[in-house]
Amino acid sequence: MDRLHRTRLLLGDNAIEKLQGSAVMIVGCGAVGSFAVEALARIGIGHLILIDFDTVEESNINRQLFALDSTIGMPKVDVAAMRIHDINPNIRVDALNLFFDANTQLAYKPDFVIDAIDSVQSKIALYLWCNTHNVPFISSMGAARKTDIHAIKVAPISKTSVCPLAAKIRRIVREQHIPEFDVVYSNELPDKNVAAGRVFGSIITITGTFGLIMADYCIKHIIKS
Repeated sequence: MDRLHRTRLLLGDNAIEKLQGSAVMIVGCGAVGSFAVEALARIGIGHLILIDFDTVEESNINRQLFALDSTIGMPKVDVAAMRIHDINPNIRVDALNLFFDANTQLAYKPDFVIDAIDSVQSKIALYLWCNTHNVPFISSMGAARKTDIHAIKVAPISKTSVCPLAAKIRRIVREQHIPEFDVVYSNELPDKNVAAGRVFGSIITITGTFGLIMADYCIKHIIKS
């Protein structure tokens, strides 16, 4: 039996073939993105393009799959690539250690993009890139300061509520006339506690759920296409 045997039993050979023949780009390999990457690697996506500029810190360990005591100080995309190849050495991985912004030039046209970026301006730049290149995508809104997994939803950006990050994105999307797109968000009121330097508390049950929901959305899109 091959490593995708159980997935094949559930989804069928045609779905596996589509997944193995697809390329997915994940921008942001932290608390949310690491779970999306893990799920896509284990489901059998054939080509993963990883983008992140950051390195692993000890404070990441509470919620990021790629953050281990042994990986502190390493680029997140490099750790992710090693983990993916340990899951399945046949997956093509392109690990790009860079900060995505409006000046980013990429020689790829993936089948799908997952946005797990924190920066508002980077998120907008990615939306514009996806629209320019006609690439479908889903975006993560704020997962920090939340504790209730049952409040996590998928909706068009225009239909989001409560989430402060989604409110900022909605305004910019309207101003720049960016076409509607789906997001993962929580309508739970965010915890009011904020540390110095606007550091937000977050937990793995929420960030992981965000990432897995986006991976699920991506997988279903590829199988149905």
